[in-house]
Amino acid sequence: MGLLISLLVISILIFVHELGHFIAARFFGVHVEVFSIGFGKRLLTKKIGNTQWSLSAIPLGGYVKMKGQDDTNPLNVSFDNDSYNVKKPWQKIIILLAGPMSNFLLAFFIYIIMTFIGIPKLLPQIGEISPNSPAKTSGLLMKDMILSIDNEPILYWEDIGRKIQNTQNKNLTLKIKREDKIKTIEISPKILTTKNIFGEEEKRYMIGIAPLGSSKIVHLGPIESLSYATNQTIDTSLLIFKGIQKLITGVVGTKEIGGIITIFDTTSKASDAGILALLFFTALISINLGVLNLLPIPALDGGHIMFNLYEMIRGKAPSEAVVYRLTIGGWIILFGLMFLGLFNDINRLWG
Repeated sequence: MGLLISLLVISILIFVHELGHFIAARFFGVHVEVFSIGFGKRLLTKKIGNTQWSLSAIPLGGYVKMKGQDDTNPLNVSFDNDSYNVKKPWQKIIILLAGPMSNFLLAFFIYIIMTFIGIPKLLPQIGEISPNSPAKTSGLLMKDMILSIDNEPILYWEDIGRKIQNTQNKNLTLKIKREDKIKTIEISPKILTTKNIFGEEEKRYMIGIAPLGSSKIVHLGPIESLSYATNQTIDTSLLIFKGIQKLITGVVGTKEIGGIITIFDTTSKASDAGILALLFFTALISINLGVLNLLPIPALDGGHIMFNLYEMIRGKAPSEAVVYRLTIGGWIILFGLMFLGLFNDINRLWG
Protein backbone atom coordinates (compact mmCIF):
# COMPACT_ATOMS: atom_id res chain seq x y z
CA MET A 1 0.00 0.00 0.00
CA GLY A 2 2.84 2.36 0.88
CA LEU A 3 4.45 1.76 -2.51
CA LEU A 4 1.21 2.58 -4.35
CA ILE A 5 0.79 5.79 -2.35
CA SER A 6 4.42 6.72 -3.09
CA LEU A 7 3.86 6.15 -6.82
CA LEU A 8 0.68 8.23 -6.70
CA VAL A 9 2.37 11.11 -4.85
CA ILE A 10 5.39 11.20 -7.19
CA SER A 11 3.13 10.97 -10.25
CA ILE A 12 0.97 13.86 -9.02
CA LEU A 13 4.02 16.05 -8.41
CA ILE A 14 5.40 15.29 -11.87
CA PHE A 15 1.99 15.87 -13.46
CA VAL A 16 1.61 19.28 -11.78
CA HIS A 17 5.12 20.31 -12.85
CA GLU A 18 4.61 19.32 -16.48
CA LEU A 19 1.08 20.75 -16.51
CA GLY A 20 2.59 24.14 -15.66
CA HIS A 21 4.84 23.93 -18.73
CA PHE A 22 1.93 22.70 -20.85
CA ILE A 23 -0.46 25.52 -19.90
CA ALA A 24 2.18 28.22 -20.42
CA ALA A 25 3.26 26.72 -23.74
CA ARG A 26 -0.30 26.57 -25.05
CA PHE A 27 -0.92 30.13 -23.82
CA PHE A 28 1.88 31.35 -26.10
CA GLY A 29 0.69 29.19 -29.00
CA VAL A 30 3.38 26.51 -28.78
CA HIS A 31 2.33 23.09 -30.05
CA VAL A 32 2.88 20.39 -27.41
CA GLU A 33 3.52 17.08 -29.13
CA VAL A 34 3.77 14.78 -26.08
CA PHE A 35 2.79 15.04 -22.40
CA SER A 36 4.29 12.07 -20.56
CA ILE A 37 4.34 10.94 -16.95
CA GLY A 38 7.40 8.69 -16.76
CA PHE A 39 10.03 7.77 -19.31
CA GLY A 40 10.63 4.85 -21.62
CA LYS A 41 8.00 2.59 -23.13
CA ARG A 42 4.51 4.04 -23.18
CA LEU A 43 2.08 1.87 -21.22
CA LEU A 44 -1.03 3.97 -21.80
CA THR A 45 -1.45 6.67 -24.41
CA LYS A 46 -4.32 8.76 -25.75
CA LYS A 47 -4.35 11.62 -28.20
CA ILE A 48 -6.37 14.58 -26.96
CA GLY A 49 -6.45 17.46 -29.37
CA ASN A 50 -3.01 17.62 -30.98
CA THR A 51 -1.15 16.26 -27.93
CA GLN A 52 -0.26 12.66 -27.16
CA TRP A 53 -0.90 12.08 -23.43
CA SER A 54 1.09 9.12 -22.11
CA LEU A 55 1.84 7.10 -19.01
CA SER A 56 5.28 5.52 -19.43
CA ALA A 57 7.05 2.59 -17.78
CA ILE A 58 9.77 4.33 -15.73
CA PRO A 59 8.15 6.59 -13.09
CA LEU A 60 11.28 8.68 -12.44
CA GLY A 61 10.05 11.91 -13.96
CA GLY A 62 8.11 13.19 -16.91
CA TYR A 63 8.32 15.57 -19.81
CA VAL A 64 6.42 17.89 -22.10
CA LYS A 65 7.80 17.68 -25.63
CA MET A 66 7.19 20.99 -27.35
CA LYS A 67 7.62 21.43 -31.08
CA GLY A 68 11.22 22.46 -31.77
CA GLN A 69 12.45 21.71 -28.24
CA ASP A 70 14.21 18.43 -27.50
CA ASP A 71 16.63 17.97 -24.59
CA THR A 72 17.85 14.65 -25.98
CA ASN A 73 18.83 16.38 -29.22
CA PRO A 74 19.31 20.17 -28.80
CA LEU A 75 19.95 20.50 -32.54
CA ASN A 76 16.43 19.29 -33.35
CA VAL A 77 14.80 22.70 -33.90
CA SER A 78 11.82 24.05 -35.82
CA PHE A 79 10.97 27.56 -36.97
CA ASP A 80 7.25 27.10 -37.64
CA ASN A 81 4.87 29.64 -36.08
CA ASP A 82 3.75 27.15 -33.43
CA SER A 83 7.30 26.17 -32.48
CA TYR A 84 9.04 26.84 -29.18
CA ASN A 85 12.11 28.11 -31.05
CA VAL A 86 10.38 31.15 -32.59
CA LYS A 87 9.10 32.50 -29.29
CA LYS A 88 10.76 35.50 -27.67
CA PRO A 89 13.23 34.79 -24.83
CA TRP A 90 10.90 36.26 -22.19
CA GLN A 91 8.08 34.00 -23.40
CA LYS A 92 10.36 30.95 -23.21
CA ILE A 93 11.42 31.92 -19.70
CA ILE A 94 7.77 32.09 -18.58
CA ILE A 95 7.14 28.64 -20.12
CA LEU A 96 10.21 27.29 -18.31
CA LEU A 97 9.34 28.93 -14.98
CA ALA A 98 5.77 27.64 -15.11
CA GLY A 99 6.84 24.10 -14.14
CA PRO A 100 8.74 24.93 -10.92
CA MET A 101 6.20 27.63 -10.02
CA SER A 102 3.42 25.03 -10.27
CA ASN A 103 5.26 22.91 -7.70
CA PHE A 104 5.60 25.87 -5.34
CA LEU A 105 1.90 26.66 -5.82
CA LEU A 106 0.93 23.05 -5.11
CA ALA A 107 2.96 23.09 -1.88
CA PHE A 108 1.26 26.38 -0.93
CA PHE A 109 -2.20 24.83 -1.31
CA ILE A 110 -1.13 21.69 0.56
CA TYR A 111 -0.04 23.84 3.52
CA ILE A 112 -3.43 25.58 3.46
CA ILE A 113 -5.20 22.20 3.50
CA MET A 114 -3.05 21.22 6.49
CA THR A 115 -4.24 24.28 8.43
CA PHE A 116 -7.86 23.18 7.98
CA ILE A 117 -7.06 19.62 9.10
CA GLY A 118 -5.14 20.97 12.09
CA ILE A 119 -1.43 21.52 12.68
CA PRO A 120 0.22 19.98 15.76
CA LYS A 121 2.24 22.58 17.64
CA LEU A 122 4.51 21.96 20.60
CA LEU A 123 3.27 23.49 23.84
CA PRO A 124 5.74 25.63 25.83
CA GLN A 125 6.18 22.95 28.49
CA ILE A 126 9.70 22.26 29.68
CA GLY A 127 11.17 18.79 29.36
CA GLU A 128 14.92 18.29 29.67
CA ILE A 129 17.02 20.99 31.38
CA SER A 130 20.75 21.20 30.62
CA PRO A 131 23.16 21.07 33.59
CA ASN A 132 24.78 24.40 34.56
CA SER A 133 22.42 26.25 32.22
CA PRO A 134 20.57 29.51 33.02
CA ALA A 135 17.37 27.47 33.28
CA LYS A 136 18.95 25.18 35.90
CA THR A 137 20.39 27.97 38.03
CA SER A 138 17.18 30.02 37.87
CA GLY A 139 15.11 27.19 39.33
CA LEU A 140 13.05 26.07 36.34
CA LEU A 141 11.79 22.50 36.62
CA MET A 142 10.62 19.80 34.24
CA LYS A 143 6.90 20.12 33.33
CA ASP A 144 6.87 23.87 34.01
CA MET A 145 4.57 25.57 31.49
CA ILE A 146 5.85 28.94 30.27
CA LEU A 147 2.91 31.35 30.09
CA SER A 148 4.69 34.58 29.17
CA ILE A 149 8.11 36.18 28.72
CA ASP A 150 8.38 39.87 29.64
CA ASN A 151 4.57 39.98 29.70
CA GLU A 152 4.37 38.72 26.10
CA PRO A 153 2.08 35.67 25.98
CA ILE A 154 3.78 32.42 24.94
CA LEU A 155 1.38 30.06 23.18
CA TYR A 156 3.73 27.54 21.57
CA TRP A 157 7.30 26.32 21.97
CA GLU A 158 8.45 28.18 18.83
CA ASP A 159 7.58 31.48 20.52
CA ILE A 160 10.20 30.88 23.21
CA GLY A 161 13.17 30.74 20.85
CA ARG A 162 12.03 33.83 18.93
CA LYS A 163 11.67 35.80 22.16
CA ILE A 164 15.03 34.64 23.55
CA GLN A 165 16.89 35.62 20.36
CA ASN A 166 15.56 39.16 20.74
CA THR A 167 16.80 39.56 24.31
CA GLN A 168 19.80 41.75 23.43
CA ASN A 169 21.63 40.26 26.42
CA LYS A 170 19.13 41.31 29.09
CA ASN A 171 17.33 39.52 31.88
CA LEU A 172 13.97 37.99 31.07
CA THR A 173 10.94 37.67 33.30
CA LEU A 174 9.19 34.33 32.86
CA LYS A 175 5.72 33.65 34.16
CA ILE A 176 5.29 29.90 34.54
CA LYS A 177 2.61 27.49 35.67
CA ARG A 178 3.88 24.78 38.03
CA GLU A 179 1.17 22.31 38.97
CA ASP A 180 -1.65 24.67 40.03
CA LYS A 181 0.52 27.65 40.97
CA ILE A 182 1.71 30.64 38.93
CA LYS A 183 5.33 31.68 39.56
CA THR A 184 7.57 34.46 38.26
CA ILE A 185 11.21 33.64 37.51
CA GLU A 186 14.05 35.93 36.40
CA ILE A 187 16.51 34.41 33.95
CA SER A 188 19.48 35.68 31.93
CA PRO A 189 20.13 33.87 28.61
CA LYS A 190 23.71 33.04 27.69
CA ILE A 191 25.42 32.85 24.31
CA LEU A 192 26.06 29.14 23.85
CA THR A 193 27.51 27.11 20.99
CA THR A 194 25.14 24.73 19.25
CA LYS A 195 24.87 23.00 15.87
CA ASN A 196 22.38 23.85 13.14
CA ILE A 197 20.68 21.32 10.86
CA PHE A 198 23.73 21.32 8.57
CA GLY A 199 26.06 20.36 11.43
CA GLU A 200 27.70 23.79 11.57
CA GLU A 201 28.52 25.33 14.93
CA GLU A 202 26.80 28.62 15.66
CA LYS A 203 26.39 30.84 18.69
CA ARG A 204 22.91 31.68 19.94
CA TYR A 205 21.23 33.06 23.04
CA MET A 206 19.90 30.06 24.97
CA ILE A 207 18.59 29.18 28.41
CA GLY A 208 19.15 25.41 28.19
CA ILE A 209 15.73 23.82 27.91
CA ALA A 210 14.12 21.24 25.61
CA PRO A 211 10.39 20.66 25.04
CA LEU A 212 8.52 18.00 26.96
CA GLY A 213 6.80 16.91 23.76
CA SER A 214 3.20 17.74 24.61
CA SER A 215 1.36 19.28 21.67
CA LYS A 216 -1.92 20.81 20.60
CA ILE A 217 -3.80 20.61 17.30
CA VAL A 218 -4.25 24.14 15.98
CA HIS A 219 -6.80 25.19 13.33
CA LEU A 220 -6.06 28.48 11.62
CA GLY A 221 -8.47 31.00 10.14
CA PRO A 222 -8.40 32.05 6.45
CA ILE A 223 -5.94 34.96 6.89
CA GLU A 224 -3.69 32.97 9.24
CA SER A 225 -3.76 30.02 6.82
CA LEU A 226 -2.55 32.19 3.93
CA SER A 227 0.23 33.59 6.12
CA TYR A 228 1.25 30.14 7.34
CA ALA A 229 1.26 28.67 3.81
CA THR A 230 3.25 31.59 2.42
CA ASN A 231 5.86 31.47 5.19
CA GLN A 232 6.20 27.69 4.99
CA THR A 233 6.65 27.74 1.21
CA ILE A 234 9.23 30.54 1.31
CA ASP A 235 11.14 29.21 4.33
CA THR A 236 11.28 25.65 2.95
CA SER A 237 12.44 26.91 -0.46
CA LEU A 238 15.21 29.01 1.09
CA LEU A 239 16.25 26.11 3.32
CA ILE A 240 16.59 23.79 0.30
CA PHE A 241 18.57 26.41 -1.63
CA LYS A 242 20.81 26.80 1.41
CA GLY A 243 21.22 23.04 1.65
CA ILE A 244 22.35 22.89 -1.99
CA GLN A 245 24.83 25.68 -1.29
CA LYS A 246 26.21 23.76 1.71
CA LEU A 247 26.49 20.66 -0.47
CA ILE A 248 28.46 22.53 -3.14
CA THR A 249 30.79 24.12 -0.58
CA GLY A 250 31.40 20.78 1.13
CA VAL A 251 29.75 21.59 4.46
CA VAL A 252 27.25 18.80 3.81
CA GLY A 253 28.77 15.55 2.54
CA THR A 254 27.67 13.88 -0.69
CA LYS A 255 26.60 10.85 1.36
CA GLU A 256 23.55 12.90 2.39
CA ILE A 257 22.21 12.89 -1.18
CA GLY A 258 19.23 10.58 -1.46
CA GLY A 259 17.80 8.92 -4.53
CA ILE A 260 14.47 7.60 -5.68
CA ILE A 261 14.57 4.73 -3.15
CA THR A 262 14.82 7.21 -0.27
CA ILE A 263 11.94 9.26 -1.69
CA PHE A 264 9.70 6.21 -2.06
CA ASP A 265 10.67 4.86 1.37
CA THR A 266 10.10 8.16 3.17
CA THR A 267 6.80 8.76 1.36
CA SER A 268 5.65 5.28 2.39
CA LYS A 269 6.60 5.93 6.04
CA ALA A 270 4.86 9.31 5.94
CA SER A 271 1.67 7.68 4.65
CA ASP A 272 1.83 5.20 7.55
CA ALA A 273 2.18 8.09 10.01
CA GLY A 274 -1.08 9.69 8.87
CA ILE A 275 -2.55 12.11 6.38
CA LEU A 276 -0.88 15.18 7.93
CA ALA A 277 2.62 13.67 7.72
CA LEU A 278 1.96 12.59 4.13
CA LEU A 279 0.76 16.07 3.15
CA PHE A 280 3.74 17.71 4.83
CA PHE A 281 6.21 15.44 3.06
CA THR A 282 4.40 15.85 -0.27
CA ALA A 283 4.72 19.64 0.04
CA LEU A 284 8.41 19.25 0.89
CA ILE A 285 9.09 17.06 -2.15
CA SER A 286 7.08 19.40 -4.38
CA ILE A 287 9.22 22.36 -3.29
CA ASN A 288 12.35 20.21 -3.75
CA LEU A 289 11.27 19.46 -7.31
CA GLY A 290 10.68 23.14 -7.98
CA VAL A 291 14.00 24.26 -6.52
CA LEU A 292 16.10 21.57 -8.21
CA ASN A 293 14.61 22.37 -11.61
CA LEU A 294 15.65 26.01 -11.19
CA LEU A 295 19.33 25.09 -10.83
CA PRO A 296 21.36 26.52 -13.76
CA ILE A 297 22.20 23.08 -15.13
CA PRO A 298 21.63 22.60 -18.88
CA ALA A 299 18.87 20.02 -19.49
CA LEU A 300 16.99 21.43 -16.47
CA ASP A 301 14.56 24.35 -16.60
CA GLY A 302 17.15 26.55 -14.91
CA GLY A 303 19.70 25.77 -17.62
CA HIS A 304 17.27 26.76 -20.39
CA ILE A 305 16.40 29.93 -18.48
CA MET A 306 20.13 30.69 -18.37
CA PHE A 307 20.39 30.34 -22.18
CA ASN A 308 17.42 32.67 -22.70
CA LEU A 309 18.76 35.26 -20.26
CA TYR A 310 22.00 35.19 -22.23
CA GLU A 311 20.03 35.85 -25.42
CA MET A 312 18.16 38.74 -23.79
CA ILE A 313 21.39 40.34 -22.58
CA ARG A 314 23.53 39.73 -25.69
CA GLY A 315 20.76 40.15 -28.23
CA LYS A 316 21.55 36.80 -29.83
CA ALA A 317 21.22 33.17 -28.83
CA PRO A 318 24.30 31.10 -27.90
CA SER A 319 25.64 29.00 -30.75
CA GLU A 320 24.12 25.57 -31.35
CA ALA A 321 27.51 23.95 -30.69
CA VAL A 322 27.76 25.60 -27.26
CA VAL A 323 24.17 24.68 -26.35
CA TYR A 324 24.78 21.11 -27.48
CA ARG A 325 27.99 20.68 -25.45
CA LEU A 326 26.53 22.30 -22.33
CA THR A 327 23.37 20.19 -22.58
CA ILE A 328 25.39 16.99 -22.86
CA GLY A 329 27.41 18.16 -19.85
CA GLY A 330 24.17 18.83 -17.98
CA TRP A 331 22.92 15.30 -18.68
CA ILE A 332 26.23 13.89 -17.41
CA ILE A 333 25.83 15.88 -14.17
CA LEU A 334 22.21 14.77 -13.75
CA PHE A 335 22.96 11.10 -14.36
CA GLY A 336 25.94 11.36 -12.01
CA LEU A 337 23.73 12.75 -9.24
CA MET A 338 21.10 10.08 -9.90
CA PHE A 339 23.65 7.28 -9.62
CA LEU A 340 25.18 8.88 -6.51
CA GLY A 341 21.74 9.03 -4.89
CA LEU A 342 21.05 5.42 -5.85
CA PHE A 343 24.47 4.37 -4.50
CA ASN A 344 23.75 6.12 -1.18
CA ASP A 345 20.29 4.53 -1.04
CA ILE A 346 21.76 1.07 -1.46
CA ASN A 347 24.39 1.78 1.21
CA ARG A 348 21.63 2.83 3.61
CA LEU A 349 19.66 -0.35 2.87
CA TRP A 350 22.77 -2.38 3.68
CA GLY A 351 23.23 -0.42 6.89
